[in-house]
Amino acid sequence: MSNPYFKFKQFTVWHDKCAMKVGTDGVLLGAWADTENCQHILDIGTGTGLIALMLAQRSRAIIDAIDIDESASLQASENVSASPFRNQIRVQQADIRNFARKTPAKYDLIVSNPPYFIQSLKSPDEQRNRARHTDTLSLEELITESIQLIKSTGKMAFILPAQNETELETIRKQQNLYLTKRLAILPTPDFPPKRILVELSFKKPTVTEQNQLIIEISRHQYTQEYKELTREYYLKM
Repeated sequence: MSNPYFKFKQFTVWHDKCAMKVGTDGVLLGAWADTENCQHILDIGTGTGLIALMLAQRSRAIIDAIDIDESASLQASENVSASPFRNQIRVQQADIRNFARKTPAKYDLIVSNPPYFIQSLKSPDEQRNRARHTDTLSLEELITESIQLIKSTGKMAFILPAQNETELETIRKQQNLYLTKRLAILPTPDFPPKRILVELSFKKPTVTEQNQLIIEISRHQYTQEYKELTREYYLKM
């Protein structure tokens, strides 16, 4: 049986009640998303609360963390309550569509590690399906709903499969959004990018910041760039 929790430098994340466990994708987004000048942040599909906790560690922002799943919301609440950031993060069970229609709040930053499996083989576990598949929240819906909640000066940061980049480009152009930052994630030097980290904004950048990050040189031999990005979180980096 895998460990039911993951200990970081300043907080511990239990994930035994969540369909999606603590993983590299969430850590990458939590470490990469730009929190500068952010006073109010929204984490959509918070799961364990990992990304919200990471953002709270390096900002003073008030963070709303929402998840459609009851068990995930409960676990996120427990993780936040046991952390030093309990006064910064507000967890609630909510569907982003309903949340967008009811909340008067506008955010400086919206982040999400969204479900990304499209028409792939599903698990018998419905909770895991909700967390992993796009049936309940497509990329287009995620961006459309986020637009309703973002400040005109705000930004959105997502981690997506590299194969979804063409779809992302189509949607962002339809919604008059600009790609301000992009980081391609390569598992090793010999593999093409598996994930992309993207930042979107209504403000046209002078130049789009484009980089790549290799995670491992070989098994458990992490690159210096990955160590630098995650150093403030991982215990052994």
